[in-house]
Amino acid sequence: MTSLKKDLTLAKRAAEFSKILTETVVTSGTAETCELEAGMSAVCDKLGRLKAANQKLYIVGNGGSAGVASHACIDFLNVAKISAFTLHEASSLTCLANDYGYENAYALYVKQVAQAGDLLIAISSSGNSANIHRACEAMKEKGGEVVTLSGFEVDNGLRQQGNLNIWVPSSDYGIVEIAHQFILHNLSDRFGAGFEE
Repeated sequence: MTSLKKDLTLAKRAAEFSKILTETVVTSGTAETCELEAGMSAVCDKLGRLKAANQKLYIVGNGGSAGVASHACIDFLNVAKISAFTLHEASSLTCLANDYGYENAYALYVKQVAQAGDLLIAISSSGNSANIHRACEAMKEKGGEVVTLSGFEVDNGLRQQGNLNIWVPSSDYGIVEIAHQFILHNLSDRFGAGFEE
């Protein structure tokens, strides 16, 4: 009996990534669907309003998605010139998780720092992380907006949470995480192009 091995050559993976990126869709909070390009423009509009009003951008994720969030935060600060922060600073996160449970830590952080008009970008490959869901709920309670990035199942819970929801149609962690990083990098580059010195 022979086992089928997945082709992991760079050329094959690049072709797979390209196909998945073209099939990525964006939904609004009212479940209206648009193609990725239109969704990217809508997120840029939100970022423009955020910068004009001197509001804050918060970015959150777990594990690999926390790494994506950190990288995106630097790009939004440095390239897009937006006040951007992650929610996983070690001492704050471990304090809140220890005292109130990990599932509540990000939401408590949002409740303490966010203001009406701020924006949360919530990243979860599976879209099923309770702590990310609760952070989204907290941001909406504060009068802010939420943009989500997820993958895996088309009906994952995070896709129901945002004002805009970017969904990558793959169950491959590597592909989903790279797609999220690529999308966020592209957003900061696009938005930042108008603010180059």
